[in-house]
Amino acid sequence: MGAIYIDADACPVREEVLRVAARRRLAVHIVSNGSRPIRPSGQADVHMVVVPATPDAADDWIAERIGPGDVCVTSDIPLAARCLANGARAVASDGHVWSEANIGNALAGREVSRHMRELGLSAGGGKTLSKADRSAFLVALDTELTAAVRKVRPVVRRPPDLD
Repeated sequence: MGAIYIDADACPVREEVLRVAARRRLAVHIVSNGSRPIRPSGQADVHMVVVPATPDAADDWIAERIGPGDVCVTSDIPLAARCLANGARAVASDGHVWSEANIGNALAGREVSRHMRELGLSAGGGKTLSKADRSAFLVALDTELTAAVRKVRPVVRRPPDLD
């Protein structure tokens, strides 16, 4: 069975992930550069990983280890793209599911926003996570975990009896 990887420094849904992981008996890797204190959960299958405070260190740690059957919780579009490239699944904290069908446009939009910021134009800001967002996240995480398991262990259908 796979694992859940959390890009933890700016993740507002860690507690939700831990509840889902405990219910499903999944390992969780909470990856942080230590810039924000994260309290250990006390759960046996939850691993706190502190990486150096260098750019993309958490992303690199996750991308080097994640694979088919795993799910990454991240709002970082480039990390989501790397996870997808490794055959894993990725879900943002608001319930947005990253996929091969939408990651290209998301990367392009991110680049446009970066360019607008360089020009001194506002490219929008982050929003506060609502109850509806948290609910959407839980549904998306559960759906992606189920799909990840099926990808690794496809359902074997028995042929019908031909008696």
